[in-house]
Amino acid sequence: MNMHAQQMFSVLSICSYLLVFSFLAHPSTSALQSFVYAGCSQLKYNPGTPYESNVNSILASLVNSAAFSNYNNFNISFPGTDVVYGLFQCRGDLSNSDCHDCVTYAVSQIGTLCGGASGGVLQLDGCFVKYEKTSFLGDEDKTVVFKRCGPPIGFDSDVLTQRDALLAYLTGGGQYFRIGGSGNAQGIAQCVQDLNTSECQDCLLEAITLLKSECQSSTWGDMFLAKCYVRLSERVHTPKSGKQFHLRH
Repeated sequence: MNMHAQQMFSVLSICSYLLVFSFLAHPSTSALQSFVYAGCSQLKYNPGTPYESNVNSILASLVNSAAFSNYNNFNISFPGTDVVYGLFQCRGDLSNSDCHDCVTYAVSQIGTLCGGASGGVLQLDGCFVKYEKTSFLGDEDKTVVFKRCGPPIGFDSDVLTQRDALLAYLTGGGQYFRIGGSGNAQGIAQCVQDLNTSECQDCLLEAITLLKSECQSSTWGDMFLAKCYVRLSERVHTPKSGKQFHLRH
């Protein structure tokens, strides 16, 4: 990981702490807008400078593009100013409307959270946004940026077999987004689409290896790398609504 990336993610835990309390005070009306992680660059820019205009332009471009697609990237620079690079990506099963709503909300949050920062990243349940002063587009980055595990259940061969079969399925399609279920487990895997399919596969395999190592006998867990993620959840049975899938937090 380069020095600039280290500077961005050195404040990751602090940003997560602050934003979690913000969300508790003002609960989101949509599960898609639930906070996962965030980070802001320690490098700052001065208000009223051309770089601020470039940041505002890149964030506006992300919102506008999200009305028509679930992924896009941009770079913006006026003559004589520093380039700003940015991208957004929505979960692969979202409609254009839901994607646009998620990215709009994410941009409003990152603008507040990372105000004055030369770069920032925000991952919500439904979408991901990032902007930076140095190009990260097309770079395969397997840095772990966020992870969590459910409580261990002890050794249960049936449960672990179902989990491992699901994890194998999630990387077996050569796709940027895949969702599936096995027994009482559901999983989602996704890569940022600036990677090629080979890099995506490599990133997901790394995420799954780490998830199995870190979470071991847990029935749910998340492993987010800089350019891909894998999430496992439990199937929750409710008497009134039948069988539903919920990502556990």
